[in-house]
Amino acid sequence: MTRLRKMVIGAAVLFGATSAVALGLLQLDRAFPPPLPEKLVVSTEVVDRDGALLRAFATPDGRWRLAASLDQVDPQFVEMLIAYEDKRFHEHSGVDPLALLRAAGQFAGNGRIVSGGSTLSMQLARLTEPRASRSIASKLRQIARAVQVERRLTKREILERYLTLAPYGGNLEGVRAASLAYFGKEPKRLTVSEAALLVALPQLPEKRRPDRHPEAAHAARDRVLSRMVAAGLLGDREAARAALEDPPGRRLALPALAAHAADATMRATPEKTRHQLTIKKSVQQGLEAVARDAAAKLGPRISVAMVLADARTGEILGEVGSADYFDASRSGWIDMSKTRRAPGST
Repeated sequence: MTRLRKMVIGAAVLFGATSAVALGLLQLDRAFPPPLPEKLVVSTEVVDRDGALLRAFATPDGRWRLAASLDQVDPQFVEMLIAYEDKRFHEHSGVDPLALLRAAGQFAGNGRIVSGGSTLSMQLARLTEPRASRSIASKLRQIARAVQVERRLTKREILERYLTLAPYGGNLEGVRAASLAYFGKEPKRLTVSEAALLVALPQLPEKRRPDRHPEAAHAARDRVLSRMVAAGLLGDREAARAALEDPPGRRLALPALAAHAADATMRATPEKTRHQLTIKKSVQQGLEAVARDAAAKLGPRISVAMVLADARTGEILGEVGSADYFDASRSGWIDMSKTRRAPGST
């Protein structure tokens, strides 16, 4: 047999074996697809005429999980997240071999897991299919799932799902819920300190909760800032200024404005997860404050209802059904702006 013929046969065998392996992996991929629902179960939102959040409702399992898109998140936070968690995110196909080698070296040198070498795709796989323990088998499964995830989702979709599902302590999931609960605002514009804290929390969300463990949150935030300086995303002075800010010391309630109007639209179209009203958030906040103050002056068990409409269009800009929706002593759950009353009670 000539050398050329041997080379041709060897190449044919190699091609056949490679094709068989690829076909086998493709069949396995189809037989055991990753648990990626077409639509995530998220909190229902009621927003004002401009898209600002008026009220959110927890998911059926009691989670505050607000859908997040990249357009709703500070771009600097996203850059910091990728630099800290997965700097080759846009280059790899679900698995970063260099990060895995680094993690293996750290494990060999320290005798314990220092870093898992997980990409954002691997972390998304873990979030959608939680593992029971940190083991080699579970890591291999996570790697396989990450490759499957990358075959089905774009990089943008992977990021947006991560930003919706990442844990932030307690029943907070996703960057929007965390930003609203810890900073009282949407994550559209974050300070450097706020962005760094939100990058740090998902790794150990319970141990780093700023409302319960401020020192751990502070230290984790500072580590992110140091890494950002090393990565060239922040200057020394900018990071130093950010390190002077104290993490939030308490958790805030998520917005609960226009409670009666929100309830009404939920009942009318319960299948929707996003409801938009003609109400303007700033007007609604002002009316609710006036109603609370007026009811306090009038005395206990007295309620106040107010409606503000645009005289030209008839659109409702603000609607207060009671002085306090959550005040049982004033029957706050009753929408006095719509309930029929006798003339003497009006």
